[in-house]
Amino acid sequence: MTRRNEILAAAAAVFAQHGFRGSTTRRIAEAAGVNEITIFRQFGSKEALLGEAMKHMTESAGLAGLPEIPSDPERELTEWSESFIQHLRLRSSIIRKTMGEIEERPEMSECASSVPTQASNELCKYLVALRRQGRTSEKFDPKTAAAMLMGAIFADAMGRDMMPDVYPQPQGKAAHMYTVLLLRALGVETGSRRTSTKQTKRTKQLSA
Repeated sequence: MTRRNEILAAAAAVFAQHGFRGSTTRRIAEAAGVNEITIFRQFGSKEALLGEAMKHMTESAGLAGLPEIPSDPERELTEWSESFIQHLRLRSSIIRKTMGEIEERPEMSECASSVPTQASNELCKYLVALRRQGRTSEKFDPKTAAAMLMGAIFADAMGRDMMPDVYPQPQGKAAHMYTVLLLRALGVETGSRRTSTKQTKRTKQLSA
């Protein structure tokens, strides 16, 4: 990690704990192991530094991608959901702090919404591709379907540590559970449904 990135990471961590007002350049400098002069030389001001820190945080999202041509919806969407929920959990403190200060500093909304907007667009394209393939048997609006999955993931990532009993257990399988529920709502066959259908057909054959 370069010295610049170390400062950006330190700024994000300080902001997550203290918010904008409490994120003084002295605190950030101490967290990064540099002096304040270095910060002003590289970034010019606290405002510019925190803006860069937010952009750096979104650029390093590392979300799993979705293929243009769906092959295995349950696996592909589960991997995507797991990476998205992990991204949110790792950044839950700074996301909460940003949401709490968004009215006072509306300029932060652009950086805060960057990754969710990209994720929503990619998810919508994937769901439309599923429909074009004839894999969905229910009519649906892509944005609504995407918002349902992303909303469940966001609520889990932000609220599980405060209200663990509200969310599905075990935690490690939650992303898969949300994914399967969405696919079933759209009429897409999932592994468990295929197994159940095969068992039903076999039972009928044996009883015939």
